[in-house]
Amino acid sequence: MTSRDSLTSRDAAVDPLGPVRDPQEPGCDVFLTGTVFLDIIFTGLDSAPVRGTESWARGMGSSPGGVANMATALARLGLRTSLAAAFGDDHYGEYCWDALEQGEGIDLSRSRTIPGWHSPVTVSMAYEGERTMVSHGHEAPPPAGTGPFPLCPVRTRAAVASLGPGRRDGWIGEAARRGARVFADVGWDESGRWDLGALADLEHCEAFLPNAGEAMRYTRTDCPRAAARALAERVPVAVVTMGAEGSYAVDGRTGETAEVPGITVDALDPTGAGDVYVAGFVTGTLAGWPLADRLAFAGLTAALSVQEFGGSLSAPGWPEVAHWWRTAPEPLRARYRFLDELIPPGAEAAPRRRAVPTIGFRHTA
Repeated sequence: MTSRDSLTSRDAAVDPLGPVRDPQEPGCDVFLTGTVFLDIIFTGLDSAPVRGTESWARGMGSSPGGVANMATALARLGLRTSLAAAFGDDHYGEYCWDALEQGEGIDLSRSRTIPGWHSPVTVSMAYEGERTMVSHGHEAPPPAGTGPFPLCPVRTRAAVASLGPGRRDGWIGEAARRGARVFADVGWDESGRWDLGALADLEHCEAFLPNAGEAMRYTRTDCPRAAARALAERVPVAVVTMGAEGSYAVDGRTGETAEVPGITVDALDPTGAGDVYVAGFVTGTLAGWPLADRLAFAGLTAALSVQEFGGSLSAPGWPEVAHWWRTAPEPLRARYRFLDELIPPGAEAAPRRRAVPTIGFRHTA
């Protein structure tokens, strides 16, 4: 495993929620649940693999993936993050558990290791600014006993959910009833129906953050901005991400809109960038920032993440944000001036756990 001598979320110099914390606050800032994968990422491919040939990648990394992407991104931004997930009873599962709990300070007290169940695995290949993934795994067996899984925390500021058509997850409604602010994204609708009414748990959400393709299909519109306006009729805050173009948001409660362009970077691997964006937006929302600042910060963190490879372990923390801000191009300084109030003077970047080509080295350098 990689060294633990890196800066983790527990060492973060910035607590973005510091101004809003009080002695009666929930012990958990964000709760989430889902499937943890062991991700194996290949980068430096000149083109897509061709059938019947062998391709060599110039880079490779292993890291926890799946819901671990979001959990790590939240924790690295200083949020107290609790994850309920099943872990395989194998070396992959042990590695993922250690990387998240010991490496990132994520609370896994609501997670479980399942004897005899192997970890799901995803192989991701990044090329031409995109990625192709192949995954394998089996659904985790249900927990013993009669209680549901996951057990939602009694008190949490927020929850992050991934919605699926035709599916209702009981924990989402329960989290909302207990006062959690629910932020949701959505995956590709394999059925092709793109029925917004089939996203049953959308009614519990404060914010919905699909990408442009998903948003336009769900709303039957041909413009991301029109899609956001249509979604804002169903959910308080609608955010539509537009890749390199940036993002657009509508607050349906106030009528406020905001649009922030993307930041141009040399992208190495887009794996997990969408999760990092959501984590940045959640952070800004819980801290009470203006809508445009939330979009800007989310876009910045996503841009920083694609310059590293390795899904969850490419997520930036405050040291990376501070380093970017000290060297930010002049045209961007006015838009990101709000970072001056967040980043302490003299904050220095430190080595951070990143994806490595293998796991379980017997000896560390």
